[in-house]
Amino acid sequence: MTEIVLLTSIHAPIQVVFDCARSIDIHQLSTAKTNEKAIAGRTSGLCELGDEVTWRAKHFGIYQTLSSKITKLKAPFYFQDCMVNGAFSFIKHDHFFDEKDGVTIMKDVFAYGVPYGIFGKLFNNLIFKNYMIALLTERNRVIKEVAEKEVHSA
Repeated sequence: MTEIVLLTSIHAPIQVVFDCARSIDIHQLSTAKTNEKAIAGRTSGLCELGDEVTWRAKHFGIYQTLSSKITKLKAPFYFQDCMVNGAFSFIKHDHFFDEKDGVTIMKDVFAYGVPYGIFGKLFNNLIFKNYMIALLTERNRVIKEVAEKEVHSA
């Protein structure tokens, strides 16, 4: 199992950041480099408890699909999405939100397992973990940009 923890400071109210993090449209914007699209289940708007989304994206030159489900949600402080179908052994992504003095701290705890035994572990350690960190960091950069723009344009 691999666990990635990221903290992002966002100058926006907690509800705005929480909604941006649950937005299918913002997710697709943040993953434009991999051409990620929601193709089944909820395909736009904000994810709610129990929603499933099937994503199609191109990683390492190969199109793949992955379905995830919102398994826990406590607005506007926390939600969890878990893989229900895909190439990983498992994925569990916990999203935590805490606001203080107009700044929201968004904390991602992204845990996953890779298949293919020792070869999967080697690939993960050499390439994939850093790839995932970059992907999640870009997603958080876009969430921050959209949330802060929304506050300043209001």
